[in-house]
This record gives sequence, C-alpha cells and structure tokens, in this order.
Amino acid sequence: MKLKEVNNNQLEKEFLQFPVQLYKNEKNWIRPLDKDIEFVFNRNKNKFFKDGDAIRWLLKNEKDQTIGRVAAFYHKKTSDQSEQPTGGVGFFECINNQQAANMLFDAAKNWLQQKGFKAMDGPVNFGDRNEWWGLLVNGFYEPNYSMPYNFPYYKTLFENYGFQKYFEQYTYHTKIKKPNLHPDLIKRAEQIGQDKNYVFKHIKKKKLDEHAEEFRHVYNKAWAKFSDVGEMTKHQAKAILKRLKPIMDERLIWLGYYNDTPIAVFIMIPDMNQIFKYLNGKVHTWAKIKLLLIKTFMKQTKAIGLIFGVSPEFQGKGVDGAMIKAFADFAQKSSFQYEDLEMNWIGDFNPKMIRVVEKVGAKIKKVHVTYRYLFDRSAPFHRAPIIK
Repeated sequence: MKLKEVNNNQLEKEFLQFPVQLYKNEKNWIRPLDKDIEFVFNRNKNKFFKDGDAIRWLLKNEKDQTIGRVAAFYHKKTSDQSEQPTGGVGFFECINNQQAANMLFDAAKNWLQQKGFKAMDGPVNFGDRNEWWGLLVNGFYEPNYSMPYNFPYYKTLFENYGFQKYFEQYTYHTKIKKPNLHPDLIKRAEQIGQDKNYVFKHIKKKKLDEHAEEFRHVYNKAWAKFSDVGEMTKHQAKAILKRLKPIMDERLIWLGYYNDTPIAVFIMIPDMNQIFKYLNGKVHTWAKIKLLLIKTFMKQTKAIGLIFGVSPEFQGKGVDGAMIKAFADFAQKSSFQYEDLEMNWIGDFNPKMIRVVEKVGAKIKKVHVTYRYLFDRSAPFHRAPIIK
C-alpha cells in the first residue's frame, strides 16, 4: 500500500469518486454534491484557508487501486482555543482494513505534528461544525443534507487506532404536524407571549443581509464562548446565509427579539437530500433540469434543524420554548408542507439544549461521535466539558 497526495485534477476526481465505488451496494448512502466537497478544499472560496491549511491523500493498493482517502487540516483561530493545539482529520473513507486505516491516520498525524499540533479531532470538517462533522455510530438511516454517513465498521477503525470519544452529537426527530410539546414548555411560552416586548417571526429573503447580522449577534453570544468555537465575523454570517439561499425556505428560519434586539435564532432548511439523492452528486445542465422537475413535482416533507441558540441573558426564561411554540403554531397551516423535523448537532455536552428538544417531544434518531487523538499517548484525556 502507498499514499498519494492529492495534488492534481485527476487525483481530485478520484478523491470524489472513491466513495461512489465503496458505497455502491449501500442503499442508505447518498452521494454528496461534488461541489460541496470541492468547496471545502477550494483555497479561493473556503475562508478557513486564511488562518489554516489542508492536505489530502489517497491510499493505493499494489494494483494501484484506491482503497482509502483522508484529509488533514487546521484552523489556528479555533484550534488555539482547545486544551492543546488541535488539528483535524476528516473526509475519511476506507475499506474494512485496519492497516489501511492506520496508514491514513498516520499521514494526518505526522503532518499535523510537523505543524506543531498536539492532537487531532476526527472525523471533522475544515469549516463550520454544521457540515460533515462526526462519525455515525447509531441510526444508519439516510443522511440529512451535509451530514456524514459511513459504514458501522468505521467505529472499530477509529477506536483501534486510539481515537477516544470527545463528545457525541445527537440528531433528534419529531413530527411537525403533530407536536407533542411538554406542558411546562407551553406554560412558559404563554407567559412569554403576554410580554409584548417579545416577538418571534420567520425571516424575509429580501432582508437577508440584515438577518445575517442579527444571526451573528445571537451566535456570538450563545456559541462563541464554547471550546473550539470562534466568533463569527460579518463576512462569515453573510456567507452562511448566502450559501443557504438557493435552498432556503424563509418560513424555516426564525428569529426572536426583545425590544427589537435579536435574542434567539432557529435555522432550519428543507432536507435537500430528498432531492439530491437523484442527482448522483452532479449539478451540470441536465442535473439542474432534473432538479427543477423534481422540485416541481415532488413535495419535500422533511426539514432539518441546523442551529438553535438563545443569548445567555435570556436563557432559562422560556424564550427557547416560546420560539419553538411560535414555529409549531405557524406550521399547522395547511399550506405548510413539512411534516418531519430532524434537529442535527445536539451535543451531549449541552444538557440545556437536550432538555429543550426533549420537551418538544423529540427522540434521538441518530448518533454521531467526534473523536480526539492525543499525540502524547501518556497524556491524560478529557472529554468535552459540560456546559453549565
């Protein structure tokens, strides 16, 4: 077996194509759009390259056939906030062979060590956490858009190498048309509703730049304090909503205000994998025509939750429940076609958020794991701290 760095167009195509062959008999795997993966490694588009770097490899067997792939990367702004300088490994795909997996992991480790890092997290994204993050270990259903899907044996490959569980990420499922809201949530939401200073409403596409700044305001208060999460810039906030715009349904993105100041955000999108699974990863001219036809004649019924947050000074007051109830009431309209909601990325380190989604009546459907590997094997390992 030998490693090849991905450094030309042909190898970049192989990097995209290898999973297609690997998962050809796996009915639940949905091929990501090529352009979404290419974006991650495009130095002109992915802003994480401004404060970081990335490298990719393919693993070949003696017949020069690809049997594995992996990427390693770092982003100084976020890695420096860890207990130790921590890089990332991701986009891992491999045959069921521990030696092959070890060669891929070793390549990532050695490259990061040379850059001065002391640990690596994986499998993670060279970008925002809401995409391509975590190893699926339970709930092998069709993946949501931009969420990873992998074979069950990957868990053994990671853990045999020495990766340890840093945190779990839960995907919760609930029925939108038949909400099962906890009585406490309803009671507190009704109390909030009596205060006319609180307003909850969905965004308007024509005000996207304004909403991006409101989203950034809440995000930096609610999330930037967490380990490994940096503050979001104006440019990043605009870029996130701009990337979502082609698939955005404004009725699925909600903001909460107090005296016109943004205090809460709930970002959902249609699960485009319901459509993209028919495109085989492509968005060329015929694929766009096909996409238009599918969107016209196929009703999308599943939404996915990407981000939910409340400014710290308003937490514990029922604001979270009030916004959820406002959305749930709105969603009962006959013109609202979404029936299922899956809320991605609820970390096990965030018991407050877990309590909120459980009061919505949601149940865990999928579990992803983010692993950490300490380069000093004698160093004490600590799981992600619980948010108080």
